[in-house]
Amino acid sequence: MEDLVLASELRTALTRLQKKLRSQSAIRRELSLTELAVIRQLAEHDYLLPSELARQEKVTTQSMSQILNHLAEKGYIRREPAETDRRKIRVSLSEAGQTLLRTTRHERDEWLSRALRETCTPAERQLLEQVLTPLNKLVEFE
Repeated sequence: MEDLVLASELRTALTRLQKKLRSQSAIRRELSLTELAVIRQLAEHDYLLPSELARQEKVTTQSMSQILNHLAEKGYIRREPAETDRRKIRVSLSEAGQTLLRTTRHERDEWLSRALRETCTPAERQLLEQVLTPLNKLVEFE
């Protein structure tokens, strides 16, 4: 298969799988994709400023403010003044936000595990294991 065709088919398959995984979590009905992305960003950092979150998620600061207000209403984030500049607000995940992230990941892992068992042969599962290394290389490519 030619590289361009392979790239297109791989992108399509991965996009469809990602959409399927997103739909497997009950929280998907409560939070938007951007709100879930903000929770994932906060899980990777101790805290972030709203402007940093807006830049990372490619939304305006006004949109991020609305997103953070919704997450705060749900109890998933904490806001506190920055230690070095009290005018700035740091955002971090609350215990409820950390629990939400763990639950969401577990729901998706459970679904994918069941899908692997029920749709793939042992040889296909072994092939998927072998594909993980090149897929991770693609993720790291700049």
